[in-house]
Amino acid sequence: MATAVDVLHSVDLTPHRLVDPVLTPDVQEFLVDLHRAFQPARHVLLARHAETGEHFAAGELPSFDPETAHIRSGEWHIAPPPLDLTNRRTELTGPVRRDAMVEALNSGASVFMADFEDTTTPTWDNVLDGQANLRDAYAGTLTAVVDGEMRSPDPDAATLMVRTRGWHLDEPNMLIDGTPIAASLFDFGVCAFHNASAAIAAGTGPYFYLPKFEGAADARLWSDVLEFTEDRLGLHRGTIRVTVLIETIAAAFEMDEILFELRDHITGLHTGNWDYLFSIVKSFRNNPVFVLPDRADLGATTPFIRSFTELLLSVCHRRGAHALGGMSGIVPDPINPDRTAAALRKVTVDKRREAGDGFDGTRIAHPAIVALAEAEFDRVLSYRPNQIEFQRDDVYVTAGDLLATTTTRGKCTEDGLRRNLRIGMHYLGEWLAGNGAVAIDDHIEDLAMAELCRMQVWQWRHHGVELTNGVTVDDALIRRLADEERDALRSSLGEGIWTSGRFEEALPILLDLVLADESAEFIPHQTAGLL
Repeated sequence: MATAVDVLHSVDLTPHRLVDPVLTPDVQEFLVDLHRAFQPARHVLLARHAETGEHFAAGELPSFDPETAHIRSGEWHIAPPPLDLTNRRTELTGPVRRDAMVEALNSGASVFMADFEDTTTPTWDNVLDGQANLRDAYAGTLTAVVDGEMRSPDPDAATLMVRTRGWHLDEPNMLIDGTPIAASLFDFGVCAFHNASAAIAAGTGPYFYLPKFEGAADARLWSDVLEFTEDRLGLHRGTIRVTVLIETIAAAFEMDEILFELRDHITGLHTGNWDYLFSIVKSFRNNPVFVLPDRADLGATTPFIRSFTELLLSVCHRRGAHALGGMSGIVPDPINPDRTAAALRKVTVDKRREAGDGFDGTRIAHPAIVALAEAEFDRVLSYRPNQIEFQRDDVYVTAGDLLATTTTRGKCTEDGLRRNLRIGMHYLGEWLAGNGAVAIDDHIEDLAMAELCRMQVWQWRHHGVELTNGVTVDDALIRRLADEERDALRSSLGEGIWTSGRFEEALPILLDLVLADESAEFIPHQTAGLL
């Protein structure tokens, strides 16, 4: 165990006004112990991820592992959920800003996922401020100005969960023994150490969302971290509960195994559709069979996507776990409701389908959608907190079903290419300025969408896709359209917003990403030195 003297000599922190109140000496000691205990295993895991990625890029396709067939065929269940995580009809996702947290906790949603990952730019200020806000939330002292009024969470506020960053990211502002701590360990460790006891005292618990799994190995490592933390903090086994986002093609083949490895701590799996599509494009980037059409043509009823979501649902309910549906990022226009009426009707249809399929809840990005989504689940669930008892024994999904991307009838269009460039540029301009949840075209977009946009442009260029207008995607076309979309974006945003963001930097970064010979792994890796 690290000592105070050891911490003093082994930790290097970027100065910030919140370092002392957030990263107290005892928190630093705990983080040092987490880092030293799990950094070697993390390196092994990331090497395994990289090796798998190389195999996929070389043409190998994933399959269900025959060595774990006994887990998939066995009869076993995860631990039952705690009381305040039995009803998860609506889960609102948002950044860890004070005002966003208060508004989300009071939104009427069943759960609020405070997000350090896709909706938060990982600046040192955002990360530390988010941890300070969480500490106030668990202590019952969180307040913020919302719509001109000072507000605090209501007594019946949403159950609070926290999404960490993934294993693939570092926290460069905290070095231990000369190397950055894993961002996931930092986010989890600071939150758990400060708030586990306060959460339990308030009648809830330390609940987390864990992203970017690529298989059971990720789950085993997290299981070790959770048990280590419970031992150090004096918590009963299973006190810390997690939900895992299934958002990579590799993880889709190991959902049973992920639940099994985390069976004492896990409560459910979530369908991360945009990240999932990004993973397919990135994993099979050199295979022309996996060239995907316009994102607008990749809805939840697309056969290969529906195979994924139905498999998740079937696996979860067989094991006693919650199955959580996809994200809706619609932002209603209160001034001109006709403008977003069609999009809201689509939300109703999507949520009605999810509830009818058997999902226990769904994710949304804006408080104004909570009632709309909840109404569709109320139709099916009525007084029941969930429908885990709805066993989808009719579901039979093969490896070929999950990989059958050619079943979509979508097209590759110039409008789709322009939208990817425009959204990627718009989002990057805001993200670099510190805003990770951005309203674009009546949607709240996050990093997952930006990753998919840039990766799809790269894919179309890499394979020389011919668009429906007969034009081939090449460097010259991308540069011309990107310039036109930059000018259009600048005009639509106005000079005030344009100059307040970092949009001039965004275009060259985006072009570097989409015109590179080799695709970049993740946007945060490419922009780490710019935040």
